[in-house]
Amino acid sequence: MATDQTVIHTEDDRVFYDMSDQSPCTGCGACCRHFRVSFYQGELDSFPGGFVPAEMAVPVTPFLVCMSGTEQGGRCVALQLDNRCAIYDRRPTPCREFAVYMEDGSLNPRCLQLRAQFGIGQPEPPLKAA
Repeated sequence: MATDQTVIHTEDDRVFYDMSDQSPCTGCGACCRHFRVSFYQGELDSFPGGFVPAEMAVPVTPFLVCMSGTEQGGRCVALQLDNRCAIYDRRPTPCREFAVYMEDGSLNPRCLQLRAQFGIGQPEPPLKAA
């Protein structure tokens, strides 16, 4: 099954995912309203090589931060009213590592559960190739 998810293998053996502008994520934002997005503070733009806007994060531990609003599993500060990410190109690692599609091409079951929880309809096939 073709998907509109691009798989990116990093030099340090991590896997990141990018979605096209026309994907099941477009206009959804369910994961951005549910998960706490915690990550290493070195990803903040206030650190050398960091890229996540520091003003959008709050401390969790001496070394971890999370996206503001997600501390208790609430709406991420970067989620815009149209349910798109305001900092998509600078989003933190947990957001980059969340796969919308499983290896077999099916939608991530957690994504489907959250869409149902927030009353968001299920995406309709066919899915576009990346």
